[in-house]
Amino acid sequence: MDVDAELERARSAHRGRRWQEAADAFAEVDETSLLDVEDLERLAEALDLVGRGDEAIAVLQRVYTARVAAGEIGEALRDAFWLYRALAFNAEFAQAGGWLARATRLTEGRPNCAGQGYLLLPVAERALRDGDHDVALAAAGRAAALGSACGDRDLVTIATHQQGRALVGDGRIDDGLALLDEAMLDISAGETSARVTAWIYCKTIQTCHQLYDVHRAREWTAALNAWCDALPQFTGAYSGTCRIHRSELLQLTGAWAEAAQEARLACRQLTRGYGLIVTGGAFYQVAEIHRLHGEFDDAEQAYRQASRYGWQVQPGVALLRLAQGNAAAASAAIRRALAEARDQPIYRVPGREVTRSQLLPAYVEIMLAAQDVPAADEAATELAQIAARYRTPALHARAALARGAVHLVQGDPHGALAPLRRAHQLWHDLEAPYEAARTRVLIARACHAMHDDDGARLELASARHVFQQLGALPDVAEANDPGRTQPAGVCSSLSPREVDVLRLIAAGEPNRSIAARLALSEKTVHRHVSNIFTKLGVGSRTAAAAYAFEHGMSTTGSTAP
Repeated sequence: MDVDAELERARSAHRGRRWQEAADAFAEVDETSLLDVEDLERLAEALDLVGRGDEAIAVLQRVYTARVAAGEIGEALRDAFWLYRALAFNAEFAQAGGWLARATRLTEGRPNCAGQGYLLLPVAERALRDGDHDVALAAAGRAAALGSACGDRDLVTIATHQQGRALVGDGRIDDGLALLDEAMLDISAGETSARVTAWIYCKTIQTCHQLYDVHRAREWTAALNAWCDALPQFTGAYSGTCRIHRSELLQLTGAWAEAAQEARLACRQLTRGYGLIVTGGAFYQVAEIHRLHGEFDDAEQAYRQASRYGWQVQPGVALLRLAQGNAAAASAAIRRALAEARDQPIYRVPGREVTRSQLLPAYVEIMLAAQDVPAADEAATELAQIAARYRTPALHARAALARGAVHLVQGDPHGALAPLRRAHQLWHDLEAPYEAARTRVLIARACHAMHDDDGARLELASARHVFQQLGALPDVAEANDPGRTQPAGVCSSLSPREVDVLRLIAAGEPNRSIAARLALSEKTVHRHVSNIFTKLGVGSRTAAAAYAFEHGMSTTGSTAP
């Protein structure tokens, strides 16, 4: 082997961001002629970016040891940070903390340097997770100052981003978003390393999603897509995380097939033994798309996978239970999830307020289906209060939809129309077809309640067309019932007793048998069957049974005596 030629080939691949080629070439040279510390760093970065996590960790340990032996403490601290990140990304938190503690001891009695700034980044990240925004802001601020003094753009960019998230969490939304955008300018200008670029892209888009800032999320996702597409060998855990955010945006904009494909690719990339900390998010996204399509068994399995990886599976599972006709289970699940988000007063912990805003829309829908109108009313009011503070169109749309749905169930279609029209306009402007169509279903209910049957039919026809294009089969059935007042949701239109009857129909029971099992008259059963046919938009017992099987309903879940 011509070592010099092979090294140049490896370095050229690294400069060209051909990560797989670089990793293989550096590793081949390292087998026969040990790499120097700079090339080891390049190898570690390439391994990290293609998802070969265990190898990246082993190489980073060698790099750190070599730096310390050479007295290059600042560089050793930086490498310790990336070693910490690699271990934490793989959910090996004890080892990650151990390496961070070992590196911290190296700083005793030494002057400040950029390397010490890297050790402040985990401090800021932990404080952000704990909701201690003042600590996060201070730590990230010190890191940014050290990075600026030493000319380290990676450090400055990460720290600026963390400062922005701390301000957002503290309720200073505009100031925080301005810092997030400032960090993204460095990313867009190509002034940061690939690991930092991928990391900050994803964390920024994640923050935008949490704030329902769809316009900003869409803009940065487009930039991320362009960056990823230019790097065909960017295939590892970082890429998987990016795919999750791509999928979320594709789902919102109605490209469900593409969203499902991105989510499945993310699952494949993140289950190769690296990136376990975010793997659950990929399975949750797969589950959400299955649920929207009415593929409830597949959704159930994907939610279960997400939970195994430690992901928060609400409100998805609660909405799945509602879609399956089990309003009681849905209600219990969403109440528990919202209670956990109420550990501290929301007005003192704005970061927790963001978490609640992600649960409240589902909570309102489920409470209305469970006929707990006061709870839904209270939640809609809270959602409106949060929306007023965060001022993002998508959050305002969700708040208006919730308020309109509550008015509708309260028997006030006149009061419902104004917020529902506003919600529809906001979703339309955001190019979110599914959410806009769901809103039109409620507008149709309001029109029907006001005896405007022509208006109701037009709204439902438009909504059905969108649902059919998207493949949202549960919503297609929902849009066949112009008289309902509850918000859209498969089977939430059925009363608990009608659900019992439907399950027995699916089991092949005739009306007489159903009447005997439920202690009802045959006449009452006949009326229930007629109501079920109307609400589900079907014309036969066979079609009703098919619907029940498709949506995961069986006699095993019956509340029948």
